Amino acid sequence: MGAPVVHFEIYGKDASKLQSFYADLFGWEIHTDNPANYGIVHTNSGDKGIGGGITEGDARVNVVIDVDDLQKYLDKAVSMGGEVVTPITEIPDMVTWAEFRDPAGNVIGISLAES
Repeated sequence: MGAPVVHFEIYGKDASKLQSFYADLFGWEIHTDNPANYGIVHTNSGDKGIGGGITEGDARVNVVIDVDDLQKYLDKAVSMGGEVVTPITEIPDMVTWAEFRDPAGNVIGISLAES
């Protein structure tokens, strides 16, 4: 079985402005009531699509893919010409994740799939 895309992220210099833009454009609910003010996106699309986040950073769009072994996939990405951007990081009670840059320069997130 393949690895599913489970989350998206939209980054920009003014996260609050982006959060308002996407909430108004698509009718998304965006919650920032967390210590990082990370905009957790609920697309209100029922069982279609995935949720995501809108946060501050250099402008880019990121997808997050669930895998069963973060280090294995980071090592494989590096062996294939990628580079680690964010090492394995745990956000307690939320997610364990990492990011790599592919050979074209795209940043891709990976998260530890729940068993």
